[in-house]
Amino acid sequence: MQRLYRKRIVLGVGGGIAAYKSAELVRRLRDHGAEVRVVMTQGGREFITPLTLQALSGHPVHLDLLDPAAEAAMGHIELARWADLILIAPATADLMARLAQGVADDLLTTLVLATDAPVALAPAMNQAMWRDPATQANRERLAQRGFRLFGPADGSQACGDVGPGRMLEAEALAQAAAECFERRLLTGRHVLITAGPTQENIDPVRYITNHSSGKMGFALAEAAAEAGARVTLVAGPVHLPTPDRVQRIDVVSARDMLAACEASMPCDVLIAAAAVADYRPEVIAPHKLKKDPSRSDGLVLELVRNPDILATLAGRADRPFSVGFAAETEHLLDYATRKLRDKKLDLIVANDVANPSIGFNSEDNAVTVIDREQREARFSQASKGHIARQLITFIADRLDQA
Repeated sequence: MQRLYRKRIVLGVGGGIAAYKSAELVRRLRDHGAEVRVVMTQGGREFITPLTLQALSGHPVHLDLLDPAAEAAMGHIELARWADLILIAPATADLMARLAQGVADDLLTTLVLATDAPVALAPAMNQAMWRDPATQANRERLAQRGFRLFGPADGSQACGDVGPGRMLEAEALAQAAAECFERRLLTGRHVLITAGPTQENIDPVRYITNHSSGKMGFALAEAAAEAGARVTLVAGPVHLPTPDRVQRIDVVSARDMLAACEASMPCDVLIAAAAVADYRPEVIAPHKLKKDPSRSDGLVLELVRNPDILATLAGRADRPFSVGFAAETEHLLDYATRKLRDKKLDLIVANDVANPSIGFNSEDNAVTVIDREQREARFSQASKGHIARQLITFIADRLDQA
């Protein structure tokens, strides 16, 4: 069921007695890590209250197609784009008929026409209605158009009849929803990524930093999320948008970054792509330092070592699979191999930042990955997004072998 983690599911609730099961379905989907937004038809509201489903989903329930309040927040087109899956449970005979004809006369049917996400139906109706030729023709038409049908099951029904037409139970529907998503390389894994520079204050207006843009770390976060991972991105001061489905924690100094990483543990994979300042001023001046006219020999700053974030996290008892970065201007592979050994890493990614086409702030990169046996894998120059996807595939493969 890990495939439901961080998936976005729109649950459509039709007007049938089985709507009472929708409340439990919301709970089951959320228990497995999915984010759920509920859309109710007018009939659905006769069987279960929107307030119940709002409390269980943690989001306002969407009710009407032309709702100014909803359009101002998450309008119907945005909701259609947001969904990874639209699951309609219960799907009544009437609702199936309208969907089969392409009708869009309420919010739920409009969403179905507007979305590119897969649509699944959990039929629920009287056994005679389910067996009726019209319903069966609609079922076949919907299946031909790519709709997935979960059930129905056989059993006793609210009307007293026994036969096919009973909606599947919540856990079975959650399992069927999970099977709509393929298992990806890092499904169920927690990946912690550091990115960007750190800033070490000298006084209230000055600081020590470096040229890191954070682009490589953010590209890795996006690629890891695409691979199905739960991603925590600890970012130094950068001006980059947060990748979709990534939890971002903004920090400033190296000590801030270490604290944020430790608070995010445990994780399965650590990718330390940040360019962390090795030193910080021993004393931060409380006020702006002024130029002293009586001195002509400049300003002397006393620096002390920052904590080694990568070595600290890789040395924990619950250590993750640890991947470091070595951004060097000379002796690239020698320095990278030494860092791999000294910090007891699983992999080190070496890149030559002296080359302006693949250095700091560039759009491209080219890297060499070294493992504990000092075997090398080279990734030739390409966009940082492409390199990131290659690295995530490589890391996932090594993680499975670990």
